[in-house]
Amino acid sequence: MSTFVPSSKDLVNRKWFVVDASGQTLGRLASGAARVLSGKNSTQYTPYIDTGDHVIVINAEKIVLTGLKSQQKLYRRYTGFPGGLREEEFTKLLARKPEAIVEQAIKGMLPKSKLGRQMATKLKVYKGDKHPHEAQQPQPLVVA
Repeated sequence: MSTFVPSSKDLVNRKWFVVDASGQTLGRLASGAARVLSGKNSTQYTPYIDTGDHVIVINAEKIVLTGLKSQQKLYRRYTGFPGGLREEEFTKLLARKPEAIVEQAIKGMLPKSKLGRQMATKLKVYKGDKHPHEAQQPQPLVVA
């Protein structure tokens, strides 16, 4: 009996999962979603092949942070111009664009390589409880 090692030529049967973010802690939700995106929940997991599944996150505006993080957390980005460092507080970004908070948290837990960017394309985050992926018949994913 030999160990099966999938190659890039093998067909990966990808599933679709939907995660409800309402009342969930940001870090715990992000680590669970990153695990599914990278394929670590699958029996055919291989570190150098994208064997992950698709993840849909709904209700991104209802995400929760613990402690004083909701008042103290800052999101920084750089415009590319001199003096172009922009900072935005968590509460303001949550009101303006809650999908960005969840996306950034999940993408930060994926590998920083071509493979990680490929895994991140299978992530879909939506503000409300509606999403346009009903045809894929996503299964609910419970993140503990």
